[in-house]
Amino acid sequence: MNWKRLYRIYREEKLTVRKRGGRKRALGTRAPMTIPQGANQRWSLDFVSDTLSDGRRFRILCIIDDFSRECLATVVDTSLSGSR
Repeated sequence: MNWKRLYRIYREEKLTVRKRGGRKRALGTRAPMTIPQGANQRWSLDFVSDTLSDGRRFRILCIIDDFSRECLATVVDTSLSGSR
């Protein structure tokens, strides 16, 4: 049922109409991300997931140096917990 029809039914039954939520906007101003000037100043984490032929999923965590664009480490497992 779309919102226009629901609104009409609510008005006919004299019910209170629920207000629709608006879009949340970011607070403050965003600062641009600084460009690293050398290696090992900033790293990025990237998760990649795929499935095996038997249907099991596995995930790959890639740690990438933003300056050299080099992959520093990869961790592959069927479940990657936050404690690692």
